Amino acid sequence: MSKPLYYARIPYKDVFAKPDIIPRGADTLEGAVAALREFFKAPLQKPTVVLSGAGLSVASGLADYRGPKGTYRVNKNFRPIFYQEFTGNHEARKRYWARSFLGWPTLSHAKPNKGHHGVASLARLGLVSSVITQNVDSFHPTAHPEIPTIELHGYLRSVVCTSCRSEFPRAPFQEELARLNPRWAAFLAEAIAEGAFDTENPEERRSRGIRSNPDGDIDVPDAPYSTFRYPACPTCLSNPPPKADGSLGIVEIDNDGAWQPRSSGAILKPAVVMFGESINDQVKKAAEVAIDGAGRLLILGTSLATYSAWRLAKKAKDMGMPIAIVNMGGVRGENILLEGVDPHQNGAQIVRTEILTEELLPLLVEELQREAYATGRPRPAGVPLERNGGAVFKDMLS
Repeated sequence: MSKPLYYARIPYKDVFAKPDIIPRGADTLEGAVAALREFFKAPLQKPTVVLSGAGLSVASGLADYRGPKGTYRVNKNFRPIFYQEFTGNHEARKRYWARSFLGWPTLSHAKPNKGHHGVASLARLGLVSSVITQNVDSFHPTAHPEIPTIELHGYLRSVVCTSCRSEFPRAPFQEELARLNPRWAAFLAEAIAEGAFDTENPEERRSRGIRSNPDGDIDVPDAPYSTFRYPACPTCLSNPPPKADGSLGIVEIDNDGAWQPRSSGAILKPAVVMFGESINDQVKKAAEVAIDGAGRLLILGTSLATYSAWRLAKKAKDMGMPIAIVNMGGVRGENILLEGVDPHQNGAQIVRTEILTEELLPLLVEELQREAYATGRPRPAGVPLERNGGAVFKDMLS
């Protein structure tokens, strides 16, 4: 017997059903702000935890999967690489690192947007205690380093060796890729100079022969991916790891330092959780502890299509905590999360809206700050003194 959709394993590419907006007035910006004010109004002994996804970073110029212009909508043939494919196939790694090499400049120069800074301001108001994110762009820890961010699926700011688990920063790794692939580096420099990556419009990028996908992946059709080279882990190069049978491992490189297929290890991968790869037990436990200690769950910019995220939302539902979902488009198992909701409630129990996070959160913070000052509620430690949303604009300019 097949499992229901909300238990299905990823990647699930189809677009989810259009949601029911709750409360009904939350279909406008003002109505959504009013509903979320009610959501945060009830005093709770436990804090609010944010669960975020790729939709939150779209306003920073990054691609998502299932949004209105998401990769699964505009590029029907896109298939993300799987962990077993990456670790077991030299040609697959060439293709992955070539596309990542092209995408890294855009990703590395992107910045947190108003949505991320809105989360930071909610934290300074004492309303959010931590963030669990599926995103690998590092925007959350950049925007609000003062509160914990659990990066459920890892991060692209580093690469990690699959043999010795040593981590290395991504920026110098990019330089090494450029050194090993001078023709690719020249192509990238020319593309940047011509403004090929300047537009975030997917149709315009495709007209230039470029397909932008989530997580810094740029596909140039008919590109000679088989020519791309990548380095071996420097730690394993000086001290080869043993093979599975305990015998001495082999790490071979060419004259320029590129990894060679006879090597038995020393493969560097992005420090992200790929499809088919298990989440680190400590990270998984930290996310569960965060939900266990929460009083409310605020879901931002995610369809919860990955089981690792869905199970956290389901856990919150089973605990009976209020849930607010801000996402463009449907959400996996939405009927389960909204089951038993009082149709007349005003947002205190459930909020479901499709307003853009970069529009909604700054206005919500402004209203909550104004309300706090007007009622004379004590300002939590660390809350800035600026009124009328000044904290949000200060975040954006910092």
